[in-house]
Amino acid sequence: MPVISMFYGIIVSMYFMDNRRHHRPHVHAKYQNDEAVIAIDDGVVLEGTLPPGKMRLALAWIEIHRDELLADWQIAVSGQHPFKIEPLR
Repeated sequence: MPVISMFYGIIVSMYFMDNRRHHRPHVHAKYQNDEAVIAIDDGVVLEGTLPPGKMRLALAWIEIHRDELLADWQIAVSGQHPFKIEPLR
């Protein structure tokens, strides 16, 4: 599972070939023992949870980098390593 960004303790990953379970572009955001699967296109939480403040940060980052994330999604589902994306600052 390639890590594509890290900021404020949040680790954002995108799995290879991960379009079967959720059937839509998404990222996995982890913070300590919590993990959420978040849709890239509209920020809907598909599974899991993060603390409220961390969820707001993750959603803001997704909104800022939506185009890059969608491009990375196409790369990842084809089995290639996605590119790193700038962290939230």
